Formats: sequence, C-alpha cells, structure tokens
Amino acid sequence: QVQLVESGGGLVQAGASLRLTCSGSGRTFNGYPVGWFRQAPGKERESVAEISWVGDDTAYADAVKGRFTISRDNTQNTVYLQMASLKPEDTATYYCRKSRRSTWPVQWSRTDYWGQGTQVTVSS
Repeated sequence: QVQLVESGGGLVQAGASLRLTCSGSGRTFNGYPVGWFRQAPGKERESVAEISWVGDDTAYADAVKGRFTISRDNTQNTVYLQMASLKPEDTATYYCRKSRRSTWPVQWSRTDYWGQGTQVTVSS
C-alpha cells in the first residue's frame, strides 16, 4: 500500500513563497509520475504540476508557469512543489497524486493514490 503525506502549507501574504512536500511510503512510490493538484472552495480539483518518475520531464498549468517548480528526490521518496510569488487565487487545498502508470505524459486514473492535502492560504 502506498501512502502519501503532504506538508508545508500555511498562511502567507501575497508575494511570499512556500515549499510543499509530498512524502511517499512503499517501494512503489518510485518509478511513477507524481502530480500536485489543488482545490479551492466551490471549484473543481485541478492539476498544478506534474513530474516524470525520473524527474527530467515536467508540466505545469498555465496559471502557475514561471512561479511554481516541481521536483523530486527518489532517494527520499519525496516530491516538492516550490511556490513563489504567491497570489490570493493560489489559495486552495493542495494534494499530491501518484499515478499507477509509469508512462509519460502521465495518464491519470481513478485508482491513483492521493494524499490528504495541505492548506495554502494567501492573503492580499
């Protein structure tokens, strides 16, 4: 069983930076793409950033390009989301998601693993 635990969220002012961490357990954390998603109140969950299992391929939502950076350390079973120049519209619960398929571009499925989420609140 794979477990994902997010951390690093908090309350910050606009323009600040935060780094989110997704820690995975189990041997199967490595070898698969991982993504960060977010969900704001009253809105659908959306993809923010994705990274291949090796870490040499990444993809970002237009809203965060140039501000967010996804990276991973497979030796530590960890994926990071470095967020800079935060805006109030970045306020959401951020979730880590691990694909069950090793392909890239990532192919998400209903049986993917999810973390419990970490709250990010950006005040204006």
